[in-house]
Amino acid sequence: MSASNVTTVPVALRAFGYDVLVGKGASGELAGLLARRVPAARQVAVVTDEAVAAAPWFAGIDPGIPFTVHTVEAGERAKTLANVGALCRAFSRAGLARSDAVVAVGGGVVSDLAGFVAACYHRGTPYCTVATSLLCQVDAAIGGKTGVDLPEGKNLVGAFWQPSGVICDTALLETMPAREWASGRGEMAKYAFLGEPDLPLLGLEVQVARCVARKAAVVSADERDTGERVLLNYGHTLAHALEAACLEVGGDLRHGEAVAVGLVYAALLARRLGRIEDDRVAFHREVLARFGLSGRFPSGLAGVDKERLLSYMARDKKAAHDLAFVLDGPRGVELVREVAPEAVLAALEELACT
Repeated sequence: MSASNVTTVPVALRAFGYDVLVGKGASGELAGLLARRVPAARQVAVVTDEAVAAAPWFAGIDPGIPFTVHTVEAGERAKTLANVGALCRAFSRAGLARSDAVVAVGGGVVSDLAGFVAACYHRGTPYCTVATSLLCQVDAAIGGKTGVDLPEGKNLVGAFWQPSGVICDTALLETMPAREWASGRGEMAKYAFLGEPDLPLLGLEVQVARCVARKAAVVSADERDTGERVLLNYGHTLAHALEAACLEVGGDLRHGEAVAVGLVYAALLARRLGRIEDDRVAFHREVLARFGLSGRFPSGLAGVDKERLLSYMARDKKAAHDLAFVLDGPRGVELVREVAPEAVLAALEELACT
């Protein structure tokens, strides 16, 4: 695979910056990226999932040096501490050194998992990501947040571990299933409220590059998620709760699908708190519609206990023994703390009825 018209978006961190390569054929740059950023590497551990490993193009992935392939199951259930241990043991058996590299080839689950394993193995091994889903390209692969889930909630165990580089080959999206497109667009939609209101009107490669640049700017200003980076969680408080509830009942809900619901919910909650008016709620629905999304409460969770969702939201990483949400308002999107449980539950009921 050869790159053409590849856009380079720098992530300018204080101590360790890197580039994100966006465009058709960008995966052909993997060997060069590794040679530049991890020059001491003598072998690579490629981590992927069963679905990606079965794709015809996967055989063309070339790190430029000897590599082994380590495959996990597809889907959110792969993000477990058990898989962290299994991959670390597999790396050890393969003789992977701290100076070598891990390459994640897949969507957000693979990026999160492989990045966390790289952060743990030898107390920190370089890694790169070849993002194969829209969600991973516009969000999950950028920023150095890695981690796995617990039964008690999503991403509760993890580490900040920045990649040495990220590749967003938009050609790899061409055979992506419809639900994965919806998931990616759900994550993409949040950027329309974070400074990119015309995003639904742009072409795919421009959309990806704009999302990457927007996230890179936020991450560069707040690498460790202690300030404005929290805004990237817009729509995610309910989204993570829905995903956790879905895992409990064995349901099937993609992350971006949950984020789309979370964006509508955040608008309804903001209106209930007097932060926005009806027209702004309508704008949220309009943006989602332009991305082909409804933002309706998942039918498979219609009977879920709303108090259960409330308990999940109280465990959100933004919370400090309170209920905290990123909400729209007169000054734009911002973090709001100490939201009353009654308002949270009332907005949930309103969402479930629309």
